[in-house]
Amino acid sequence: MSWRVANACAERKFGSATRKQIIMFLADKASDDGSGIWCSKGTIQRHTELGETTVKRTIRDFLKEGILVETGARGCKNGFTVVYRIDLTRIEALELTAEPEIETGATVDPVQIGPGTGATVAGVPGPPRPPNHPKTIHKPSTRERVAAEDEEAEKILAAYPSDRLRGKAECLGRIREVLDAGTEVEDLLQAVNGRVAV
Repeated sequence: MSWRVANACAERKFGSATRKQIIMFLADKASDDGSGIWCSKGTIQRHTELGETTVKRTIRDFLKEGILVETGARGCKNGFTVVYRIDLTRIEALELTAEPEIETGATVDPVQIGPGTGATVAGVPGPPRPPNHPKTIHKPSTRERVAAEDEEAEKILAAYPSDRLRGKAECLGRIREVLDAGTEVEDLLQAVNGRVAV
């Protein structure tokens, strides 16, 4: 096993995930000079979990491209296994996988010590502290008034017979329109109960 060969292969593009997986398996079996790889195509298939024809085709392609070189044969229980060598000069000629470094310019103070205070435009500083600072005073909520208005509409809606309701949100919206138009809550309640016609 050679870290040198494995790292060289890991840093290069081979055109597909299948090709990369096979070359990484072979690189794991190689010596530092890329030689001494003897493992059958069946072994490659079992360890990479790829199909038999895929492994055979990829090995053939590597041989045609010169990435792999046959250096001999080694006897085994099924006859012989071909011994391969990875040609490191061919590997180094392949495109790198790393993204090229792009110059983005230098920063004067790359690390901020405290929380930001906003940008200065025309010499006017930003807010003294960010809005999520614990000492920031937020405006009081205006939801109490809305809740009180909704209570009036809810009270009138509760007086409606249940078989007449067709969507609570729409009913509340229409009741709010009538109330905003100037109708008093008590008058509307009496109309709902059937005592006065509106």
